[in-house]
Amino acid sequence: MPVAPKVTRSLDIPSEVKVRIKGITLTVEGPKGTLARNFSHPRISIKVTKNQVIVESNMPKKKESALVGTWEAHVSNMITGVTKGFIYTMKVVYSHFPVKTVLKESELHIENFLGESHPRKAKIVGDTKVEIKGDTITLTGINLEDVSQSCANIELATKIRSYDPRVFQDGIYMVEKGTMVEGGE
Repeated sequence: MPVAPKVTRSLDIPSEVKVRIKGITLTVEGPKGTLARNFSHPRISIKVTKNQVIVESNMPKKKESALVGTWEAHVSNMITGVTKGFIYTMKVVYSHFPVKTVLKESELHIENFLGESHPRKAKIVGDTKVEIKGDTITLTGINLEDVSQSCANIELATKIRSYDPRVFQDGIYMVEKGTMVEGGE
């Protein structure tokens, strides 16, 4: 079985961002905050030079080659998070019963969904900030995984199970995602 050559991916570090690695923990610090993540694999290494992050694997198999690209994407998302941040916009849709959304601590309570007497609850993950204006819910944060998981939790909380989805299209759906506008948070 032939062995693949060395796989290397590199990312440029912006001037306003500091990247450090200590053991298996990579820390990215920027104008919007600090993110840390553990990267541990016996055949993949991460190196930080003056202005680049290098992810490489010597003699990788198929799985390690794919993992090099995954780790590069994680580091890229961390750099984007601490420089720009991430924003997800969701829309509350209802046609049968008016839905009310309330933020309580680290949970979003969805009240009167399909006329139910008990509120449905969605967990807000990490340091994700939630802003509710009418029928629009905006999720923002510097950690992409936390913001997107919070969005998924909200969508899953309003999933309709015992009704025809062609008739009952009520729910909370993601309508837009991206990075935040410069200067805004």
